[in-house]
Amino acid sequence: MADKETKTVNFDKLKATVETGVRMQDNVIDATPYFLEENQKQALGERRVGLGVMGLHDLLIYCETEYGSEEGNKLIDQVFEVIATTAYRASVELGKEKGSFPFLIGDTEEETARLREAFTNTGYMKKMPEDIREEIKASGIRNSHLLTVAPTGSTGTMVGVSTGLEPYFSFSYFRSGRLGKFIEVKADIVREYLEENPDADPNNLPKWFISAMDLAPEAHADVQCVIQRWIDSSISKTVNAPRGYTVEQVQKVYERLYNGGAKGGTVYVDGSRDAQVLTLKAEENTFEESETVKPKAEARKAHVVLVDTISDVRSTDVTIGSEVGNTCPVCRKGKVKEIGGCNTCTNCGAQLKCGL
Repeated sequence: MADKETKTVNFDKLKATVETGVRMQDNVIDATPYFLEENQKQALGERRVGLGVMGLHDLLIYCETEYGSEEGNKLIDQVFEVIATTAYRASVELGKEKGSFPFLIGDTEEETARLREAFTNTGYMKKMPEDIREEIKASGIRNSHLLTVAPTGSTGTMVGVSTGLEPYFSFSYFRSGRLGKFIEVKADIVREYLEENPDADPNNLPKWFISAMDLAPEAHADVQCVIQRWIDSSISKTVNAPRGYTVEQVQKVYERLYNGGAKGGTVYVDGSRDAQVLTLKAEENTFEESETVKPKAEARKAHVVLVDTISDVRSTDVTIGSEVGNTCPVCRKGKVKEIGGCNTCTNCGAQLKCGL
């Protein structure tokens, strides 16, 4: 949806895509086989769908706007307002064409009018433009819910974009998954930028290349609340907090989410589990450090590292395994070799990315 030439959002394309997406998802409800009568009754009664997003951070980067900034939040608010209002207008038109969702239809005209009145007076619908509310009162709407933001970690990574509404965790990081531990990932959008700007310093990128760990937890929470304003269901969003974040600091983030209108929230403190999916370094977490992190306002860390994050293996030959060389990124002592079908360290036995 980004116009890379003008560095703006193509809102006409966005509206057309949302309209098509709503109709497609509504068709899926009828095309789905239901194995339990209760599921069928609920699904066909509500006709609930969940149009979401992927690659939001890419959009902001192409628009040269910083994620989490005041300017970024204004653009995000504008984007999601267009998505929400377009989706609801499309569902109203579908309702005229195919009928409202059954749970909005009463046994009498009076009861139907009462149900529509109640629907348009919910907390979310009161925030919608008045013309949409009046249309629903007059002719109903096809779907009870239309929007959500689902977690798209694996699919976003697969197609090379930022996942869901999340900012990039980093522009160079290690991912643990079905293919093994510590698989290095570099963001395509950075390579694209450096190819188009050969004179750019890869270690000093523009401010809009901000990563999740550069953002203050409060900024993460505020972005979620801006988006929740336009989402009628729940949102998948992780508030990333630095290592050592205290219980009291986490509590304040949850209070910020609640006061901002979020329906839920997740706060993840870096290094708080002995294993995590995304890490900035190819090493296991330890719990020996007990330092307390002071809250940061707008302070930012240095920009993300675009070179290999394990300096002592950068010069090794790359033929197999962890994608940063044959030296094991876990123990940094053994060599990675193919053993029993998997790439395994000869020293510590760590199983890395298999040759799939």
